[in-house]
Amino acid sequence: MSDENATPGETPDIENLAPETVSEVDPIEALQAENAELRDRLLRSVAEMENLRKRTERDVADTRTYAIAGFARDMLSATDALGRALLVIPADERAAASGTLKSLIEGIELAERETQRLLAKHGVKQIEAAGQKFDPHRHQAMFEVPNTEVPEGTVVQVVQEGFAIGERVLRPAMVGVAKGGPATPPTANGETIDKSA
Repeated sequence: MSDENATPGETPDIENLAPETVSEVDPIEALQAENAELRDRLLRSVAEMENLRKRTERDVADTRTYAIAGFARDMLSATDALGRALLVIPADERAAASGTLKSLIEGIELAERETQRLLAKHGVKQIEAAGQKFDPHRHQAMFEVPNTEVPEGTVVQVVQEGFAIGERVLRPAMVGVAKGGPATPPTANGETIDKSA
């Protein structure tokens, strides 16, 4: 190589030349860095696999619990129809029924009980509503009932039973809610607790 600024017969200036830089990396440091990177990747992979395992277990459990939710919701309609069929027959006629009518009534009652038993067997539970504080996630208010005997917002009448499977509501309970009672529940001696004091 020759330096353009150099005069003939002179040695080129070594400092002005751009020597090829060769960076020397300590092989031990390089291996330690690679080891740290591989360890980090391994730990992340293990954590991702653990999260995937937990998520899969949760999904399988949810699928087992809620797989029949649509079918159960449809079966509730059938159970309601059986209950309404029994309500059409006056109580005195049901008690005095004989022969074919008595067999029909007993058959409808048996079908209703069996349907409810099978729903309960598969995790469908009735939502407690009567006497409970109104919960918009589990109850559907249909009307208000003037009642000063119970705290305001208490369910005093159930129009249609509600049902849930696991933590999910299949059908909210259709209820009548008390209005005009004390804002806070009464204590054991019948007095209300004033929370504003």
